[in-house]
Amino acid sequence: MEINENITKRNNLLSQKVIEGLKSRNMTGYYAKDRDEALKLALSIIPENSTVTMGGCMSAVEIGLVDTLKKGNYNFIDRNEIEDKRAAMLAAYDADVFLASANAMTEDGILVNIDGNSNRVSAIAQGPKKVVFIVSMNKVCDDVDGALKRARNVAAPINAQRFGLSTPCAKTGSCMNCKSPDTICCQFLITRFSKHKDRIHVILVNDSLGF
Repeated sequence: MEINENITKRNNLLSQKVIEGLKSRNMTGYYAKDRDEALKLALSIIPENSTVTMGGCMSAVEIGLVDTLKKGNYNFIDRNEIEDKRAAMLAAYDADVFLASANAMTEDGILVNIDGNSNRVSAIAQGPKKVVFIVSMNKVCDDVDGALKRARNVAAPINAQRFGLSTPCAKTGSCMNCKSPDTICCQFLITRFSKHKDRIHVILVNDSLGF
């Protein structure tokens, strides 16, 4: 997807503020001008022979990272290709690298994620030696309140529709604060600081990726 020149100028400037915010939170930020550069950055962070896994990270798929890891010299664990889904999810906690995106993040570097099964947010919080986020600039919000609103009213309804779930948001397009059996808003994770230096890496991409 080609990004408008004016949006690119804005993203170039805003990304520097986000990267400084991440640095202040003991996380490392990068800025990629397009998907190809995002792929190169991700591969520079992920050593060959690493065990790599992920949750449902569409952004990693869209930049070509998943295909590249599958074809390359990496031990990529694809839960979609493993019959025992629970075993595949548990393998993430001992992985070298976990791939993720954010449902939203703030201009000062706070990451916001909502999860149904909670395997994704739990792996982000603890377990894998390194977490690599692929986050497009359209997910950057003013503050935590704005990020939570985006996660609940943009990302969650789209994902509920994508999985064919019977939730109010899938029918209305916005959060109804439901307790539906199908809800995917079970766990909310706000990542405001990394206790371990060099664990969390965030690649900001001048594009619109994921949901």
